[in-house]
Amino acid sequence: MKKLFIVLFSFVCLSSYGQKIVDVFKTMPNTIIPGLSDDNRTIFLINANADSTIIPYAFGEIKRLIYYDDYLKIQTSDIGTTQLKIIQIENNNPIIGVIKTVCGNACNSQISFYTVYWQKINSSELLPKIYAELFFDQSKKGTQDYSKALSLFDINFIEAEFDVNSNNLKLKLDYKNYVSQYNINKIKPFILKESIVLNWDNSKYK
Repeated sequence: MKKLFIVLFSFVCLSSYGQKIVDVFKTMPNTIIPGLSDDNRTIFLINANADSTIIPYAFGEIKRLIYYDDYLKIQTSDIGTTQLKIIQIENNNPIIGVIKTVCGNACNSQISFYTVYWQKINSSELLPKIYAELFFDQSKKGTQDYSKALSLFDINFIEAEFDVNSNNLKLKLDYKNYVSQYNINKIKPFILKESIVLNWDNSKYK
């Protein structure tokens, strides 16, 4: 029922909202990028066709890194980025995906989804649980060394990036800069891939 509501609600919204990322950015709540004023947004949008746009705001400056009609990636600080993506769902009705990433010794991303009116959608309806074991070789599961290697991930540093050419989602396990070389040597034999892609099937990621 919730998924049906999202589809119907998005359909109604299409009459007043375009499917361009500039419309999404214009109506974005202040909680997505705190301190970004309406004037900042106007300047940012006016220069939307420029090769690079850097504007000052309350917490420093923001810089547009990638811009397409359905995707925007912004650098919000020395260590932070925000991605906005218009994602088509069944019946061609869009939702908005947001990825906020912070990179210190390693990068970690927070993924969330919204209707075109910026009502938050339960991410578990669209996205599988994301954790370190997704990157492990499941054929080695059950061994004591496998369990020990997995236990070294007290924090799951996983970086997420929308594919600019599709609605797919790339995930990268970022661990080499926050664990010791000794522990890296224990982990690496059990890592199948350090990057994986979740495919969008027009209703959820798989």
